[in-house]
Formats: sequence, structure tokens, C-alpha cells
Amino acid sequence: MNPMSVSQAESKVSYQKLMVGSIILASCFVLAYLPVWKSLVLAWYENENYSHGFLIIPIAVYLVWRNRQRLTETQVKPAWWGLPLVVFSLLLYVVSSYAEIRTVSSVSLILTLMSSVVFLYGHRIFRQLLFPMCFLLLMVPIPSQIYSSLTIPLQLFVSRTAVWIVDGLGIPVFREGNVINIPGRSLQMAEACSGLRSMMALLTLSTLYGYLTLKSNYSRFFLMLSGIPAAVFVNVIRVVLIIMAFHYFGFDLTEGTAHTVLGLVVFCLALLFIVGTKGVLSTCTRRISQK
Repeated sequence: MNPMSVSQAESKVSYQKLMVGSIILASCFVLAYLPVWKSLVLAWYENENYSHGFLIIPIAVYLVWRNRQRLTETQVKPAWWGLPLVVFSLLLYVVSSYAEIRTVSSVSLILTLMSSVVFLYGHRIFRQLLFPMCFLLLMVPIPSQIYSSLTIPLQLFVSRTAVWIVDGLGIPVFREGNVINIPGRSLQMAEACSGLRSMMALLTLSTLYGYLTLKSNYSRFFLMLSGIPAAVFVNVIRVVLIIMAFHYFGFDLTEGTAHTVLGLVVFCLALLFIVGTKGVLSTCTRRISQK
């Protein structure tokens, strides 16, 4: 028999054993963290701010599948130094579950996954899977205390900026906190108008878009951050358009289908902003590499 055929057959059998072992370990992992999975799914279902969480795992799985060829070519070399990290992550899970700190329990799930990959498959496989595993952090809801502390300043910033713009356009306007008063109407800035909800979705999209289209990690990082100003300023535009529509045409864009359509339009503007930012980063990276 051809030695090359024997080697390929052994490699195939070894790969199959690795896949079977991985499936068994993944099943145990899911069962061990079943309470955390239930908590996450409930948060995604009940809170619109985190509904994008349903997409995070399928996208992460796709990213791993997309990189399957390189994974099969990477040497599997278990690292024993990953074992203490596994133990630490599990202890963190036990303590956070006992203290009912859901965010820490969710993060410990991802840490356990990362440390298990290091322990079972080695640092080379870990490097190949690092981004998909870090991407899972976007499915973890922000603690309510942090969310509340961010919402109010963002509401005030959006309302203050929108009032400054419409005042410059000559529209009579007066702001009291997060309440905007114009002739014949008072508009109260809701939490959704702070931009925090769209910020979570845009951070997810900009992170994924940067990973798939850019090669420089610095460019990817800056593109990810671009989702923050994009979410805030398109919400400023939305508030300005609402005020202008009511003042000039008497149209109410604060509810119903019109409000939904307006939200989609400004979200598309945010996507265009991210695409434009990616173009600028690509151009800058290309020019730097040519020097």
C-alpha cells in the first residue's frame, strides 16, 4: 500500500475521532450551562435591545465553518496550562450563579469555551477561533445599571444636539431636559431615541463587517468603534426630521408605520456611514502599505 495513502487514512481517522470528541464535549458544555442559555434566550426574546443575540451564535458558527480548511491544517497540540483557566472559569460560573449575577455567568460561559479550546486543542487552534469566540460576547446583555447610566446622558446629548440644529434652521424650539417643545407639540425623548438600541446592532454589524472585509486589526477595531457615533448621530437626524416634518408639514412621525419607516431609513444611513468608514480605512491602509 502506498505510504501516502496510509498517512492520509490515519489522518482522516484522527480527524473523525476529533470531531466525535468535540461533539460530545460540546454537548456536555451546553448541558452544564443550560441555565445560562435559558437566561440569555429569555433576555433576547423579551428585550428588543438584545434581540440581535439570536443571530450571534449562528454567525459565530458560520465563521468557524468558513475557516474549516485552515483549522484542519492546523496542528492540534493540547496545552496543559489551559486546565487552570478551565477550573477558574467554572468556579466563576458557580460563584456567579450562587450570587445570581447573570452577566458574569454569561461571560464565564465564553471564558470556559476559550480555556477549553486551549486545553484540548492548543494555542494554534485557539488563535484560529479567537474572533468567533470573542464575537459571542456581543450576545451578553449589558447590566441594567450600566444600561440606565448610559441611556440618560445619550438622551440628553441627542435632544440637545437636535435642538441646536433645528434652532439654527429657524424653527422655534425650547428644550426642558429630554422634552423638546415646538409650537403645537411637545416631544419626549424615549429610551429608544438615545441610540443605545441601534448602537448594539451597529456594533455587531461593524465588527462582523470589519472582520470579513479588512485585514488590519487596527482598521477592524476602528470600524467596530464607528458603530457608536453612527448610532448616536443618526438618531439626532431622526429627531431633527421628526421636528421638521411636524413643523413644516404637520406630519406626525412619532408613531405608527411612518415612525417605523423613518427608523429603517436612519438605520440605513448608519450602515452607509459604516461602509464609508470602511472605504476610508481601506484606502488609508493601502497607502500606508505602499510607502
